[in-house]
Amino acid sequence: MIDQAQTVLGYRFAKPELLQIALTHASTADQRVLSNERLEFLGDAVLGLVVCEELYRARPALLEGEMTKIKSAVVSRKTCAQVANAKGLTELLHLGKGMRSRERVPSSVAAAVLEAVTGAIYLDGGLEAARQFILRCVADELKTAGDSAHQENYKSVLQQFTQRHLPWVPRYTIVSEGGPDHRKTFAVRVELAQKRFSPAEAASKKSAEQKAARKALEEMGVLIVDGDGAMRLLTEDEAAPLVPGMRYDG
Repeated sequence: MIDQAQTVLGYRFAKPELLQIALTHASTADQRVLSNERLEFLGDAVLGLVVCEELYRARPALLEGEMTKIKSAVVSRKTCAQVANAKGLTELLHLGKGMRSRERVPSSVAAAVLEAVTGAIYLDGGLEAARQFILRCVADELKTAGDSAHQENYKSVLQQFTQRHLPWVPRYTIVSEGGPDHRKTFAVRVELAQKRFSPAEAASKKSAEQKAARKALEEMGVLIVDGDGAMRLLTEDEAAPLVPGMRYDG
């Protein structure tokens, strides 16, 4: 069982007894202190640290609130349970009779085993070993949640793209204001060097700026919208060839 678990995890333990504890649910342990609950507690903290560090490093344009949303999605019980089930960790758990008789392992138990295994790898191999394991496990979830956050904050996406690829900073200009005081509307456009993109209108300046940033990204070809309205941001490699043609000097 331990050899199988190590194969599933892609990690060889110097102290396999840590893995044994990580796979022992409280329902089958002689004492709760000998179950995986303590490792679950530790692993939860390590998982959060690694995800936060990766977001800070890989998403330099995201604000604290945006990173918090992504981190919450990636380290949620639901996501951890899905990862544990996908990797087959729940099938390796030592469960008591009452738990084994259930048709499906509860999501809280599945999530806990991923956290416990993370804690065990951290104690056995250190932070770098835990980091590699975690990022292998949640790479897809990080990308999906990160792209979703990007699409909700087009200003951050535009700021990040220009910082990486262009020598200009986007400016947001109010083109017009209309409507009565209690129902005002604002039209805002993005200006990049001498290039003026199509304006966008909304009930607040903040919303209008977000819409204007989206229009700029679409007109630059960085944001692709298909016929069904689904959106996709170009990857760094896909966006790079666009840069030489972006001459906004007239």
